[in-house]
Amino acid sequence: MNEKTDKQQLPQRKAMRLTDYDYSTRGYYFITIVVNKRLCLLGHVHDGQMIMNEAAKELEKSYYELPNIFADVECVEHIFMPNHFHCIIGLRGDGESNLSEILRWWKSYTTNLYIRGVRQRGWQPFHQRLWQGRFYDHIIRNQRDLDYIRNYIYENPMRWGNDHHNPDCPLSTETNNKKSETQT
Repeated sequence: MNEKTDKQQLPQRKAMRLTDYDYSTRGYYFITIVVNKRLCLLGHVHDGQMIMNEAAKELEKSYYELPNIFADVECVEHIFMPNHFHCIIGLRGDGESNLSEILRWWKSYTTNLYIRGVRQRGWQPFHQRLWQGRFYDHIIRNQRDLDYIRNYIYENPMRWGNDHHNPDCPLSTETNNKKSETQT
């Protein structure tokens, strides 16, 4: 087979970032990072409240460390869910750091932290990698958008029963089946 034919047979991934946007631009960004294979490693939801386990509490500390590592970063809002993490990150500088660089560092740091927790504290192990390779981002463009996303983060545990990240949710099974059908 030739190279062109091989490429045509591969599933095409949708671009996750805006093509011509500079992700070091000053502003606020809503981020979602999902645990690989959607394993519920970070706690559980009970009566609409997220109960973080020891692992999530340790990883949370690293979120608050971001401004110490990247001087132009502001930690605005966040929530750990059983198998994903939402946060709002503010960039205050003019191109000093970019979003991908920040999240690459955080994912690497938290993965190493989690591995130590598995070895030393008996945390639930994961297979191959802790986080999915990509992350979701949304550029927050105004105060109304910021308020909406803050509310979304706050209410996330209350919606867990219907969340597509929840492996026990019927919508999750349907969504994952559709994804696997399109990827084969």
